[in-house]
Amino acid sequence: MSYKDTLLMPKTDFPMRGNLPNKEPGMQEKWESEKIYEQVQTRTEGRPLFVLHDGPPYANGDIHMGHALNKVLKDFIVRYKSMAGFQAPYVPGWDTHGLPVETALTKKGKVNRKKMSVAEFRKKCEEYALGQVDSQREQFKRLGVRGDWDNPYVTLTHEYEAQQIKVFGEMAKKGYIYKGKKPVYWSPSSESALAEAEIEYEDKRSPSIYVAFDVKNGNGVLQGDEKFVIWTTTPWTIPANLGIAVHADLDYVIVNVNETKYILAQGLLETVSEAIGWESYTIERTVKGATLEHTVAQHPLYNRDSLVMLGDHVTLDAGTGCVHTAPGHGEDDYIIGQKYGLDVLCPVDDKGVMTEEAPGFEGLFYDTANKPITEKLDEAGALVNLSFMTHSYPHDWRTKKPVIFRATAQWFASIKDFRDDLLREVNNVEWLPKWGETRLYNMVRDRGDWCISRQRAWGVPIPIFYGENGEPIINDETINHVSGLFREHGSNIWFEWETKELLPEGFTSEHSPNGHFTREMDIMDVWFDSGSSHQAVLEERNELQRPADVYLEGSDQYRGWFNSSLSTAVAVTGKAPYKTVVSHGFTLDGQGRKMSKSIGNVMVPNKVMKQLGADILRLWVASVDYQADVRVSDDILKQVAEVYRKIRNTFRFLLGNLHDFNPEEHGVDYDQLPELDRYMLVKLNDLTGDVKTAYDNYQFAQVYHKVHNFCTIDLSSFYMDIAKDTLYIQHADDPTRRGIQTVMHEVLVTLLKLLSPILSHTADEAWEQLPTKEAKSVQLTDMPKATQYLEAAELKAKWDTFMALRDDVLKALEEARSEKVIGKSLTAHVSVFADKEQFELLNGLNNLDKLLIVSDVSLKEGRNEAPSEAKKYEHLSVVVEPAAGETCERCWVVSKTVGSNENHPGLCSSCAEIVENHYS
Repeated sequence: MSYKDTLLMPKTDFPMRGNLPNKEPGMQEKWESEKIYEQVQTRTEGRPLFVLHDGPPYANGDIHMGHALNKVLKDFIVRYKSMAGFQAPYVPGWDTHGLPVETALTKKGKVNRKKMSVAEFRKKCEEYALGQVDSQREQFKRLGVRGDWDNPYVTLTHEYEAQQIKVFGEMAKKGYIYKGKKPVYWSPSSESALAEAEIEYEDKRSPSIYVAFDVKNGNGVLQGDEKFVIWTTTPWTIPANLGIAVHADLDYVIVNVNETKYILAQGLLETVSEAIGWESYTIERTVKGATLEHTVAQHPLYNRDSLVMLGDHVTLDAGTGCVHTAPGHGEDDYIIGQKYGLDVLCPVDDKGVMTEEAPGFEGLFYDTANKPITEKLDEAGALVNLSFMTHSYPHDWRTKKPVIFRATAQWFASIKDFRDDLLREVNNVEWLPKWGETRLYNMVRDRGDWCISRQRAWGVPIPIFYGENGEPIINDETINHVSGLFREHGSNIWFEWETKELLPEGFTSEHSPNGHFTREMDIMDVWFDSGSSHQAVLEERNELQRPADVYLEGSDQYRGWFNSSLSTAVAVTGKAPYKTVVSHGFTLDGQGRKMSKSIGNVMVPNKVMKQLGADILRLWVASVDYQADVRVSDDILKQVAEVYRKIRNTFRFLLGNLHDFNPEEHGVDYDQLPELDRYMLVKLNDLTGDVKTAYDNYQFAQVYHKVHNFCTIDLSSFYMDIAKDTLYIQHADDPTRRGIQTVMHEVLVTLLKLLSPILSHTADEAWEQLPTKEAKSVQLTDMPKATQYLEAAELKAKWDTFMALRDDVLKALEEARSEKVIGKSLTAHVSVFADKEQFELLNGLNNLDKLLIVSDVSLKEGRNEAPSEAKKYEHLSVVVEPAAGETCERCWVVSKTVGSNENHPGLCSSCAEIVENHYS
């Protein structure tokens, strides 16, 4: 007889190697063919609704690691919620309008925009954007993200645009929409206005000039021979200067430098004199800023006054305390200019070129004009000092080129009119991390009015008509009509049809007695597009609801989608569109650097999945503290892959030892299990509670660490190690073996459910190998329920203590192994010396040798009784020596009973009995 044939070794078709890159696409095809998303929705129908609303990625280019982080985090939440008592639909979306599509078409697509109409160009944009949607959709699906991919929301669709028009109309109805000429961020490279959300800051080298403005009218306060000193890093705005702002409460000094008198803030005198290089000066007198109001300076280049005004925006942070004011080129400048009745002079055109309103510099690009303007100031004797500085400067986030402040006629949403409502709603939302609340609150508090018009072709048109007298026309009748037209035909008709065809039939207005109308040709800011999704998606689609339970996006969306969504939703409904906002950081390389093609440190999700598989990428997402910036590299992913291997091997071991187990036929009731088995179920129950709490709090790294620790410490290093002897050696129906299998089955089913939101492919693969299962896919099950074990506290206290004592023995065995005293632990006899409390605990355990995985144990009370050769540890003193007896050919235990059975002389008495009774 071959004793090997009498061992019940693990059997499973679940392979050790995941082979994920090759296996996952087939699983995804199966999910798609079986309509797993629809099955989940059907199964959970009638449950409370949980809506995670997808912030739309921009439809341009392949997905990057930030996309992967974002979409996988969302998938964790949706998958978990659908298994946790909710119906959790997931409708993915795309943002499709805006400049990048236009740029991609004209550059990559080689489209000559000048040779086609606006409507023709927009159709090309639509085709390109939808192609990008298709490409990104396949990449997101390859990540294993489950959702309604056949019916996403796309901002260019007819129904979306129709709802966006309704949002605009409702805001206009409430008086929040107005047209005005005021300075806005203007991108000469895009030839369009920009919103704050479209601005990013990069370093820029700029001239730093101090300029003297002669006093023209001292208004009884000044003698007339003084000069105001201003400082600016934008010499090109000097032709637009109409005033100088000072602060009423600051002290201003008149200093004499080489017989020239300069006026500046006393608090900045030392800084300015050092910057300009004044070696000596005398203070002739000091005046309060308030007394300087309505004095008049002479413009240094033109025969024009520069009015001195009082402004609270003047500080001692930089400059001279006398602030150069060009109402057409700055928000503070504009505000104070309006207060004092100044014109809004803006001598720069759409392309950033100086106009004839800047005599002597017309035709020059604004940045190019800096040098000749500075030279003219020098010729006029007004340039006090010139140097250069590198500073943080606003750039167009699309073109990466500098932007300017430029006054143009634009459409605005008046944030100030409902700012208090916005701030109230910010406080009513749960923010994760908590600092998100402060961040958005401060943004809303400090935010100016929102410029929502853009001078581009590819976007949703602003639905405003004009009468013969130039007055804008917008009311319920026009809005409802345009919305209906867009729902039926799409917004392209705005650029294809005649104006009268876009108006309700028979429409009349007091502004057009002759019935002639024109229409606005600007489009809406793309943030207005995506910011309207609470109406265009949550309200439009029956399976969703407003407010959504959660929005989850990158931390850059505090100024973007979180902000624009809040603004439009509060304006229209009075309420925030979300109950909870979760933000994540950016993806960096292994050294914490931003990913850049020039550095060569860019990691591409598609490449990672071809090499390692989506589940490794998903496990990486679960492992990181996503609320901060996260690092990813080949080395980091290798570490994650090693954790994956341990988890997978845990599944494989459990499956292998359940090959002959049917829970309904072989399962053992809890109260019939030995203490160790009950202890493991208690530990499993704790794990279930901790993991579900972590999921509920969006703390996925807690899920990762707790499951990993359970698999490696509680299972692999402890329970499974101890259980091997019983599983392999005992006969199939041995009650102890069936008890262990009962526990292992419960552990495996629980782990697969707990990990299904994260390791979606692997959990389904392992689930298919279960001998019996409650559903075809683990995705069609619910999270395990926590069980209240009355003896849980007592069991944990006892066996947690044993684990600590066992660690002492394992250390002793490891030292003995390294000292060549023993080979494997099964060849050892250990003598354990324990004080009374530890002795009583160990003495009360059955099969202590099996629990310690040695051949023999001698237990003695009193650590002081230990011989001198004993090794002393934290809790115990231990002596390790070779066990007496022979090695059993079947179980490998060293036993004095080997040879006691003449029929099986190579076996210990226990193995001989098993073989004779069950395998003869």
